Amino acid sequence: MKVNVTQEELEAFDRATIRGSIEGIAGGLAISLPASFAAQRYWPAYRALPLPLKALGVILIVGPTWAIQTERRGVEFDEEHNWKGAGRQLLDSAKAREASEWGGLSSSEKFSKWVARHQYQVILGSWATSMAVAGTIIMRDRHQSNSQKIVQARMWAQGLTIGILIATGIATHSQRAEAAKHNTVDHSWRELLEVLAFVFHSIVRLVIKYGNSNSN
Repeated sequence: MKVNVTQEELEAFDRATIRGSIEGIAGGLAISLPASFAAQRYWPAYRALPLPLKALGVILIVGPTWAIQTERRGVEFDEEHNWKGAGRQLLDSAKAREASEWGGLSSSEKFSKWVARHQYQVILGSWATSMAVAGTIIMRDRHQSNSQKIVQARMWAQGLTIGILIATGIATHSQRAEAAKHNTVDHSWRELLEVLAFVFHSIVRLVIKYGNSNSN
C-alpha cells in the first residue's frame, strides 16, 4: 500500500482483508469438515484417531486457505485503489504480457509453472496428504498398541518433513538455475520512468505554449 493513507483507506483495507479471512475460513471448512465426516463414517482407522489429531487435520486445511485468501484480497484492494495512472498502466501491461506468455505454454509447462508459483501450498498439501495416508496405514495395524502407533506416526512425520524440505531445496535450486540461465532482468522501473518522463515533457510543452500565448 502507499505510505500516505487516510483513516478511511485503512478501514477499507481492513474490511477487504476481513472479507478474505472469512472467505478463506469458510472455504477451508467447506473442504475439511465434509472430508472429516466422510472419513469418520467410512474409515475405522480415522475413527480410532484422538480428537486433537482430527482437529489438527481441519486446521491444516483451514490455515492455508485463510492466509492465502486474506493476502489475495489485500493485494486486490491495493491494486484497485492504489495503482493509478502510469503505475496502473504498467501493471496492466505486465498482466497482459503474463497472460500472453501463459497462453503459449504447453500443458506440462503450465503445470510446472503453476507448481513453481504455488510451491508452498503444494508442499503443505503434499505433507498433509502424506501424513493422512501414513496415519491411516499405521492405525490399521492391529498388532501395535496406541502408544506404538503414536511413535510410528511421529517417525513418519519426521521423515516426511525431511523429505519435503529436501524437495523444497531442490525446487528452489532449479528455479534459481533456470533464472540464471535466462538472465532475466526486470526493467519495469525503466518503463515507468519513460512514462513519467513523457508526461513531464508534455506538461512542460503545455506550460511553454501557454506562456508564449499570454506574452503575445
